[in-house]
Amino acid sequence: MFEDFLFRAFFAGIGLAIITGPLGCFIVWRRLSYFGDTLSHSALLGVVIGYALNFNIILSVFVISGLISLSLLYLQKKTNLPNDALLGLLAHSVLAIGLVTLGLLSFIRIDLMGLLFGDILAVNFNDIVIVWIGGAIVLFLLIIIWRPLFAGTVNLELAKAEGMRPELANAIFTLLIAAVIAISIKIVGILLITGLLIIPASTSRNLSSTPIQMAIIASIVGVISVILGLYSSITWNTSTGPTILSVALVLFLITLFPLKKLPIFKKQNKLSKAVNK
Repeated sequence: MFEDFLFRAFFAGIGLAIITGPLGCFIVWRRLSYFGDTLSHSALLGVVIGYALNFNIILSVFVISGLISLSLLYLQKKTNLPNDALLGLLAHSVLAIGLVTLGLLSFIRIDLMGLLFGDILAVNFNDIVIVWIGGAIVLFLLIIIWRPLFAGTVNLELAKAEGMRPELANAIFTLLIAAVIAISIKIVGILLITGLLIIPASTSRNLSSTPIQMAIIASIVGVISVILGLYSSITWNTSTGPTILSVALVLFLITLFPLKKLPIFKKQNKLSKAVNK
């Protein structure tokens, strides 16, 4: 029989997988994988500040990640640097500042391995509540901004012309990613959360014919990855976070084989093609 901590791990992991599916699709469509890395790297600084000020870690990470995401949007408008240069600048700068701050504040004792790779087996009831309630809020807001955000992904100028305010939707979207990173630290860690956002979404891209279908399949793939990853981790005594992502990678590789050549997967919606190029 499963122990209580295993049930908690399953519930927390499944909740996170449901959230990351739709968000990951937009990251793939908008080619923002490096943006996820930037925000996850900023989480270290948020954790250090939270410990130093005796402040809630999740809120601290969300605030720092949110500030970094809004800073990126500001720099995109005020500088001529390409996006990849700005992302690289912010990602490594914030990570360096976090490490320097951690070194200066010698009285802080942080489980660095748990922070980097997560420890889903150590989640408690409060963590589950945060994941599911926070996830419900994130999904609710994503549904609200879905139309302008998707329209801006396909054609930004057309979305502006139709008065959809895609820039506001994009700003909210970046904050939603920051929120997911904040609530996922204990589950998969700051280094692996980007993989949980991108790999299931990339897998569903090979199996879907519409954007909505891709978002749903991404969540399903994420849930399967969590279940099989936890089972494999317990069976072979491996780290849970990396094992979950390894399972997700295997599922992605499977979709590269003749499965996607079946007739059901050949019908591609024109709008889906526009964002999946």
